[in-house]
Amino acid sequence: MNPADPRIPADARAPEETLYRGKWLSLYRRGRWEYAARNNPGGAVIILAVTPEDKVLFVEQYRVSILKNTIEMPAGLVGDLAGQADESALLAARRELEEETGYRCGRLEFIHEGPSSSGMSTEMIAFVRAWDLEKVGPGGGDETEDIVVHEVPRAEAGAWLFARAAEGYSIDPKLFAGLWFIEHGRGGGA
Repeated sequence: MNPADPRIPADARAPEETLYRGKWLSLYRRGRWEYAARNNPGGAVIILAVTPEDKVLFVEQYRVSILKNTIEMPAGLVGDLAGQADESALLAARRELEEETGYRCGRLEFIHEGPSSSGMSTEMIAFVRAWDLEKVGPGGGDETEDIVVHEVPRAEAGAWLFARAAEGYSIDPKLFAGLWFIEHGRGGGA
């Protein structure tokens, strides 16, 4: 966009002020706008994974920020490991898929990238499709995580998610974008 565009608020060009810097997140103000930023340079990745049996992989874990169990797709931060600041979304996807679900993939495909919450955060999320899955371990996350893996028939995934919501789970709305990408992404359906 053109910086002289009248739709851009005047204070969008104000100097950025750091309000708080933590280990993983920082809080900034620019003019009247406050927003969070991840301290890792690579953003995050969501992995779109379908088993050879045509089951979508979802993960369940408790999220302290909302005090609820959530259903998500396998995901993680890009470049958050020591010495891996230049890690790509594809490498992070490969690592996180195996760590969280116990599946290894034969190939990966970048699908799309966009903001996680453009009014609140600078974080960008990449959707990556994992192909040719093979079960190689139990999954469950690393030593800081307690992840339950769900393998849901692709044709039933939407209904399954709404049923979990009715049970009180928090359902990440990005899951529905992920299901759409599985059906219509660059590689088409499975």
